[in-house]
Order: sequence, then structure tokens, then C-alpha cells
Amino acid sequence: MNFQPKFEAGAPFEAPILPPPAPKLDERAVRALILRMSLIGFITALASRATDPIIPPIAHDINVSANAVALLTTAFALPFALVQPVLGPIGDMVGKVRVMIACLAVTIVAMAVCAFATNFSMLLGARIVAGLAAGGIFPVGIAVIGDLVPIKDRQVAIGRWLTAVITGNLLGSSLAGVIGDLVGWRGVFFVITGLGILALIVAIVSLRGAAQAQKARFSLDGFSAGYGKVFANPRAKVCFSAVFVEGIAVFGLFPFVALLLLASGEPRASIAGAVIAGFSCGGVIYALTVPRLVRHWRPDQLMIGGGAVAAVALSIVAFDFAWPVQLAAFTLLGFGFYALHGSIQVQATELSADARGAAMSLHSFFFFIGHASGPVLYGVGFSTIGALPALMIAAAVVMTVGLVCSRLLRERAGT
Repeated sequence: MNFQPKFEAGAPFEAPILPPPAPKLDERAVRALILRMSLIGFITALASRATDPIIPPIAHDINVSANAVALLTTAFALPFALVQPVLGPIGDMVGKVRVMIACLAVTIVAMAVCAFATNFSMLLGARIVAGLAAGGIFPVGIAVIGDLVPIKDRQVAIGRWLTAVITGNLLGSSLAGVIGDLVGWRGVFFVITGLGILALIVAIVSLRGAAQAQKARFSLDGFSAGYGKVFANPRAKVCFSAVFVEGIAVFGLFPFVALLLLASGEPRASIAGAVIAGFSCGGVIYALTVPRLVRHWRPDQLMIGGGAVAAVALSIVAFDFAWPVQLAAFTLLGFGFYALHGSIQVQATELSADARGAAMSLHSFFFFIGHASGPVLYGVGFSTIGALPALMIAAAVVMTVGLVCSRLLRERAGT
């Protein structure tokens, strides 16, 4: 039986119309775009850590307890996590760069309101708004990189973005402390507002073309369609589960650092801050060395290596060594965490090319939910089985995450 296609006589055959090939990306233009976006990420990271060292003067000036003012950090972080499932799909529909610029503008307004706040409610509300806006910057920025950069070069490009964000986190607390001592806590918000305005001007001028490149097509159906595309990929549950567990095992430890140091005989809060800052230093080291790392190791190998390094660091923390050793351990922990997390992050950018903003926002959402759950679980562990067993379990968990992800994500990593 002949299954050859038949055509009506006299009807000319028309080849299917294929989309034109995608233009080759100009590497210099992509680097310049990432650099300008990194300025937005840096300013937002500064804003996220701005209140940490100025809690006492804020509490004194507006006559509120220091414990209440400490909630300003939570007021930023919790909305940041909860808004992810909304802003990611919006970025896919109306344009990711457009969403980033709009969120930067909202962040600037929120920082200005903080500077002029006359009561705690006003300050708290402004921090909530700033957290909501930041949710449309960090993960959406990674989604933009996923759109522009081939997967083989993506981990290096994301490393450049992380350099700006981690540096902003690292400098946020220290810069705010210095400015707070010199001109008062309101000066911190004024400085960040001024820097944000400069970043906004640069973004509007230099990113206008990128913002207009995607036509805005907002639709409520876009949310369900975007999430459907992401979860249709079976690798999504691996990526999201992994970063959820990472958030618990690594970031859940941070609130207990000062207590662990106190148990080892170190009562100074400044030392606890320096030890925690070691984690960010490790992240910066990773971001600066990632081009060399990806030349020598595959992403699945980096997952195993990052998990192993983080596990060794947590094991060192468990044994109550002197603070210089703990500082080195947290630097090692930061390097190992970002090597593992960055490798998983690259795979998350490939869950759906059409809904990359939704994928990265869900990635960030699950990570921060783990981040928020971690202190509770660590507190239960410390109070029931003790710090040493709890930290050794956390080390085993991080190592397991690296091993499992390297196996389940290996095929994509290999290609």
C-alpha cells in the first residue's frame, strides 16, 4: 500500500512558512545589558539590608521597641517571597525588563517614604512595598539572562549578576551602619534613594530598547498557562524541592550564629556580623571564579562539589571552634552553597523558554519559603537533639541535595 502524499492536480505545493532564524546575539551587547541590569540588582540589594544596623536609633527616634523595629527585615523578606508567583508571569506577558524598571521606581518611592516616616506604621508599610517591588527584580533579572544567553554560557552570566547582588547585600549593612553613625538613620534611606534615582535614569536611558522589545500582552489566562508550561516539565519538582531544602539547611542557621559563638565564648555582636558576612564573601569568590569553574567541571559535577564543600563547612561550624575558624567556615559555606545553587538555578532557567519569568519566580518562591522555615526547624533541632547533631544532619542533607540533583539533572547538564 502506498502512503505517499497526493496533491490535487494543478495546485502548486507550498512549503510551510517557518519562522526566521533567531539573530545571533552580540556578546558585547549582552554583557552591557547584564551590567546595566546589575546596577538595578545592586541598588535593590542595598535596600534589602539597609535596616539591619540602624534598628536601635530607629527605635529610639520613633519610640518603638527594638524587637518591633527588627520586624522591618521580615516586612521586606516575606512580601518578597509571596509576590513571586505574581510578578514572574507578569514579566513573561508584559516584558521582563519593563517590570524590572517599574519595580525599581517603586522601590525608590518606598525608600523615600522611609526617609520621611514619622511613625512605625508608615515605616513598616514602606518596607512591605519595597519587598514587593524587589520580588520583580532579582528572579526576573535571572530570567532575562536566561532569555539572552545560551545555556553553556549561562552560569557565568548569572555569576556576574550574582556578583552585583551579593556585593549589595554585603555592603548594605556596613554602608548603612557608617551612614547611620555620620548623619543618622534617615540619611541611610536618603542615600539609597539618591543612588536609586541615578540607577533609574541609567535604566530608562540605556534599557529603553530592551524594555520595548517585548510587546505587552497582559491576560489573566497567562498565569495558568505559564505555570502549566513550567510544571509540565518533570524537572521542575527537582529544582524547586532542591532549593526549598537548601533554604532550610543553609539560611535557617543564620539567626543562631550569635548564639553558637556565645556558647563558644565569643559574646561580641560585631564578630557575629563578621562571621555571617563571610558567607557573602564566599559568594563573591564563587561569582568571580565561576568562569574557570565551568571550564573544568560540568554543572552536575559542580552540584556534587558545591554540596560537598557546603557539607564540610557545616560540619566545621558544628564543633564550636574559635571565631576565625568559623569565619573561614562560613566563607567556605558561601562558596559551596552558590556553586550548588547556581548550578540548579541554570537548570531552572530551562524549565520553560516561554514562561521563564514564571519558572524563576517559582524557583525564588520555594527557596524563600525554605529560608523562612529553616529557623523554626533549626530551633527544634537545637532544643531536642543539640547543636552538633542538628548541624551534622544539615550537612548530610546539603550533600544529599548535591548528589540527587547531579543525578536527576545530569542529562540537561550534559547537553
